[in-house]
Amino acid sequence: MRLTIHLDTFDRVNPMAFVILWLDKDTRRWSREGHLGLELPEWGTLHVDSGNTLVCGPQDATPWCVLEGLDLNTPGGPFEGETGRAQWCGNAGRTLMSGHWHVQCVDNACVEPENGLFADDEAR
Repeated sequence: MRLTIHLDTFDRVNPMAFVILWLDKDTRRWSREGHLGLELPEWGTLHVDSGNTLVCGPQDATPWCVLEGLDLNTPGGPFEGETGRAQWCGNAGRTLMSGHWHVQCVDNACVEPENGLFADDEAR
């Protein structure tokens, strides 16, 4: 299952700041599909902790963002339109900033991504 997640309302960074992430629930990886005002790597790994999803970089488990309430271990979930609070910790000093996450799209098809940055394990 792949999810398209929109992160926004990080007004302290930039009034128009947003990130669109493509999450792969099966491989526990993500890629950045679009962004403005929030910097993060092009791809990374996902970790689940106490019903929250941690969006981490490709080389370590330090979260760039915590998607509160987005539990990738829930059977059949998440669903389109689901929302929750996002804690952004990707800025200098790792100070948390609150925003929101929103599931824009759920894709249950088993297809290879067209330009998947993390599709080739040799790139890691």
